[in-house]
Amino acid sequence: MHLTTTALVLREVNYKESDKLLTLLTGEEGKLTVSARGCRKKGSAIAAASQMLVYSEMTLYEFKGRWAVKEAAIQRPFDGVRSDLDKLALASYFAEVAELLAEEGQREPELLSLILNCLHALDRLDLPLGQVKTAFEWKAMALAGYEPMAEGCALCGRPEPEDPCLLLSRGLVCCAGCRPAGEGAMPLTGAALAALGHIVGGDPKRLFSFRLDETSMARLCAASEAYLLTQLERGFRTLDFYKTLGGNQA
Repeated sequence: MHLTTTALVLREVNYKESDKLLTLLTGEEGKLTVSARGCRKKGSAIAAASQMLVYSEMTLYEFKGRWAVKEAAIQRPFDGVRSDLDKLALASYFAEVAELLAEEGQREPELLSLILNCLHALDRLDLPLGQVKTAFEWKAMALAGYEPMAEGCALCGRPEPEDPCLLLSRGLVCCAGCRPAGEGAMPLTGAALAALGHIVGGDPKRLFSFRLDETSMARLCAASEAYLLTQLERGFRTLDFYKTLGGNQA
């Protein structure tokens, strides 16, 4: 049995003497674990496509109960990402989050489109890394069913929350004065709240078409990271590494 699909390599693990185990994200089949047999041998035709963050059209075949790569034609290598350590670290974080959110055998066209869009932004667009990161985090959480309630204050109903803040565990926005005592929250601004709405509900093709002042961008970035970590109840080693490079700045 054969399967032809486009796939992004989310993770690569060396296996045996010359093989790799690859975690792929595809649009139609979701997350797949496949073997790339012989890809570490000199002259292997699938070596380049078996690297993390490479997007290719792959032909897979069944081998001992697992999919294996038969052929691969690279579509986007994202060389501008892998040649910059900060961008590579951030892209690796995107891949780790996507691997967690994606499910085996479930269609994931929107998640695949999101991470490809963000990799393109890192590769070709002159945008602050924090802007790409916060857009990915908010949109990925929305696609996974964790979209925050951000249309007005969820507690008093005020259309434009006064000194808005995000309640991390509940996933809703409220006025600072409505915030329950002792509940974890991240401050936003009106502009940051508008940008959040644009990211989660706007045209995916215009994901990065928002501009914010320094304070608003910093708050949006801090809130998206805290919200993702709170809702998913775990940390990410790739995020920790990104921060050691100074990636905690917007």
